Amino acid sequence: MNDSVYRNSSEWLPTSAKEVEALGWDYIDVIIFSGDAYVDHPSFGAAVIGRTLQAHGLRVAIVPQPNWRDDLRDFKKLGRPRLFFGVSAGAMDSMVNHYTAARRKRSDDAYTPDGRAGMRPDYPTIVYSQILKQLYPDVPVIAGGIEASLRRVSHYDYWQDRLRPSILVDAPVDMIVYGMGEIPVTQIADRLAAGESLSSLTDIPQTALLLPADVTPAPDNDNIILASFETCLRDKRSQATNFKHVEQQSNRMHGATIWQPHGNKTVKINPMLPPMSTKEIDASFDLPYTRLPHPRYRNKTIPAWEMIKHSVNLHRGCFGGCAFCTISAHQGKFIASRSKESILREVKQVTRMADFKGYISDLGGPSANMYRMGGRDLSVCEKCMRPSCLHPKPCPNLNNDHAPLLDIYKAVDSLPEVKKSFIGSGVRYDLSMHESGNEQIDRTNRRYNEELITRHVSGRLKVAPEHTIDHVLDIMRKPSFKQFYEFKKIFDRINRTQGLKQQLIPYFISSHPGCHEIDMAELAAETRDLNMHLEQVQDFTPTPMTVATEIYYTGYHPYTGEKVYCATRPEEKQSQRRFFFWYDPAYRAEITRALQRLHRPDIIRKLFPAYRDPRQNDRNKSKKRR
Repeated sequence: MNDSVYRNSSEWLPTSAKEVEALGWDYIDVIIFSGDAYVDHPSFGAAVIGRTLQAHGLRVAIVPQPNWRDDLRDFKKLGRPRLFFGVSAGAMDSMVNHYTAARRKRSDDAYTPDGRAGMRPDYPTIVYSQILKQLYPDVPVIAGGIEASLRRVSHYDYWQDRLRPSILVDAPVDMIVYGMGEIPVTQIADRLAAGESLSSLTDIPQTALLLPADVTPAPDNDNIILASFETCLRDKRSQATNFKHVEQQSNRMHGATIWQPHGNKTVKINPMLPPMSTKEIDASFDLPYTRLPHPRYRNKTIPAWEMIKHSVNLHRGCFGGCAFCTISAHQGKFIASRSKESILREVKQVTRMADFKGYISDLGGPSANMYRMGGRDLSVCEKCMRPSCLHPKPCPNLNNDHAPLLDIYKAVDSLPEVKKSFIGSGVRYDLSMHESGNEQIDRTNRRYNEELITRHVSGRLKVAPEHTIDHVLDIMRKPSFKQFYEFKKIFDRINRTQGLKQQLIPYFISSHPGCHEIDMAELAAETRDLNMHLEQVQDFTPTPMTVATEIYYTGYHPYTGEKVYCATRPEEKQSQRRFFFWYDPAYRAEITRALQRLHRPDIIRKLFPAYRDPRQNDRNKSKKRR
């Protein structure tokens, strides 16, 4: 890292006793312990919460990646905060961060200097909070981040292959802030600063607490009582049913309170807040981030930051509702969009970075082209419990006008410092291709696809059809593969007429619930017909708080109650995954044997045209002898 990009360390939140002393502080209001390195950027949760509390008038310090193995000096060096400790595992669930889909330990960590592995424990939320409660038993500990957020109820843990209780049972935290936490965390700070006891803070939206079982109310429209953790251990159908309630309430604009008994305690999950207003989300992104790693990491590279340092996030939330995705469980399905002015302010910050060469790497979001989209009639949205606005078909109330997004692209590209802006986030082509029935909007959306392909692709456009087989795509909550063909025709035509040589790169998943080995064979044959040697592929990894994970663990679809096949054994998963690589000679013999076993010589001939069935040769010889 070029030293010239760094400014005075006082521009960051302090991370050491020496930095606190340099600021002249004799106390700290909130100390945040994070499993990630400290990057002062709006894509890193600890920085967002720290800057939010700082803007609220509080003194905040961050202890990034504390050493939990030694004499615990990192947990002692700043002493006790006036209000509370914050704990976060980081921007990823620690088990996803540490292990592959095959449960093998990863050799690197993108959120650590130089990508070094081993700088955080498994389940940091649990480990950090246990240490803090041991050292400071009377100081409140508030947990947040992806790990705590998505483990707020009983959940299947793929890496331990068991159902775990709410993380509130395993981690001695006083409260969880789930989802995007700027508003709840300031409410907590205000009420603690006003002298309220922690035990009285049971009504703050988007928080979860562990309470005595006898406070559980009777079920009604405002309170949903889930099956207990103990019941779910005995009955997987109950766990599946629980998930349906949790997902529906997470996707409501005004959800109910959820309760789940755990022994003699009950977990109370207060409803998610409505989506942030433009003013509120602007306030978060406009905080005085340096957008840089802390000076303590000088001459070291943080891979996750390198990926996004020249990118700008336009909005939060996603209404796609993909079965394998956790975005709506954490950010909600309603889109919170930044103002054009806020976006341009951040783009100008990026252009002033020392290593900026004129290219914005991404103007995106969870799904790149959902900016300023939502229901035409919000009163309809307020009653809606659909997990997806796009599946099984786009909602008739959905406004999919891409005009505001085109306006952002034009404004960014008009800046003299910007040579080109790219869209690196995933694009929902089913959203941009959907015929709304409004001639002006449909014409604008066609123009969006043309501009996207001609002006905002850095050689390769990544899209995510995920599979080719309709019954698998239905469980995934994805559109038919026919739409990919339609989009590819548009992509190829525009490349041909504009003299471009860009690639369309599709993502696919193997071993997703509902996917059989023969489905992967069909996928291989279909993508071979498209002359695609697949690169962007992954084996399905069950993560907490997704429909697909609940199906994988329970064997039942939460919404239909029907049994669903899942490839759960390593050999089953490997047999599916190898079909991605039909073009690799190393897999040819195994794939051929598998297709013989499946009685599909037609697919063998599609994949390997030179193939001759040895059994057919034997039959021909027998005929000649006769």
